[in-house]
Amino acid sequence: MTIRVVQLGSPRARGEGLRIGTVRRPPRGVPKSEHGTRDFYDVWLPELAPSEALVKVALKAADARAWGAFEKRYRAELKRPEALRLLQLFVALSRQTSFSVGCYCEDEARCHRSVLRALLAEHGAMVE
Repeated sequence: MTIRVVQLGSPRARGEGLRIGTVRRPPRGVPKSEHGTRDFYDVWLPELAPSEALVKVALKAADARAWGAFEKRYRAELKRPEALRLLQLFVALSRQTSFSVGCYCEDEARCHRSVLRALLAEHGAMVE
């Protein structure tokens, strides 16, 4: 049992389980009824996405220093009680079942899901 971190919209891997979208907005031009069948997500959980203002910071991060500033602020957002409870839920679920979390970004290294992956592992989640 593990959490897989994925790019939303990519083909699902065998045994991936439930796909959770940790994104601020649903995919453009895709009817809600097709989010799962078109490999985006089964459940939308924007509470683990960076705030709208922080997404703008990430998109402008042109170098490692700017990305580090984004990461620091995103980690701070995930220390809020509601976000921390969700992280703890994911940790517990990762010991019981396989599921995936993701975002649309092509490059995980420049995506909040890289930070989310690290945080889940730091909290003891079983992350693939």
